[in-house]
Amino acid sequence: MSQPTHPRPVSPEQLGFERIVYEKAPPRATITLNRPEVLNAFDFQMLRELARACEDVSWDDEIRVLVVTGAGRAFCVGADLKSWAADYLGKPTEYWKWFGAFKDMHDRLRECGKPTVARVNGIAVGGGNELQMACDLAVMVEDAFIRHVGLDHGSVPAGGATQWLPLMVGDRRAREIVLLGEEIPARQAAEWGLINRAVPAAELDAVVDAWVETLARKLPQTTRYAKQQLNWWRDISWHETIGHARDWLALSMLGDEANEAVERFLKKP
Repeated sequence: MSQPTHPRPVSPEQLGFERIVYEKAPPRATITLNRPEVLNAFDFQMLRELARACEDVSWDDEIRVLVVTGAGRAFCVGADLKSWAADYLGKPTEYWKWFGAFKDMHDRLRECGKPTVARVNGIAVGGGNELQMACDLAVMVEDAFIRHVGLDHGSVPAGGATQWLPLMVGDRRAREIVLLGEEIPARQAAEWGLINRAVPAAELDAVVDAWVETLARKLPQTTRYAKQQLNWWRDISWHETIGHARDWLALSMLGDEANEAVERFLKKP
């Protein structure tokens, strides 16, 4: 596959994505995670496609706002554990490569230079919550929830949650979310500051549309730099920890806890 010769955008059709749907309707671009049969769980290909779409957004001067959402009844439930079991358990070097794609996706999303809106159309679990936290604004359907279950599955949620939850909801609530692993209803998530708003499903698109319209009127270069400044706390916590997390999580693929936990999960009916 040929590589771009210049930082110039292309049409979504030219990119040939299979795991996401990428659409442009200036001033908006929309990325839809499109694996509804597995609740939009990440696999390696999806992570690579997300990163490439965010890169294209950053190159397209006609795009002023990026909306991220999911197909079907879930926003995203994080990593695809079936893929993990087949490709990464007992293979720390392979997991280290997978996590590199996860990190690259997050970096390109946060650094695309455009305001990003998470349209959280359903549950956001694990890496799905980390994805919505990486966006600038988030609105969620009121009948959904956020949850972290990594401590049950042999995975520390260090791909955004341990870094950003204390910034967004405070230390005690961050520990409650990570350590107890309980469902956080959308209304509660809004009250805690984990998302901006929780609304009925019928109102979800109206909120997103209003935000896009407002954001698209802002001066683009000024907005980009304001976003860069706002990202400082997130970035410093991310960059100080993510490399260590990548190595530790890769080595954890050799341990009994991760192997046994994932096997138990996959045996559930």
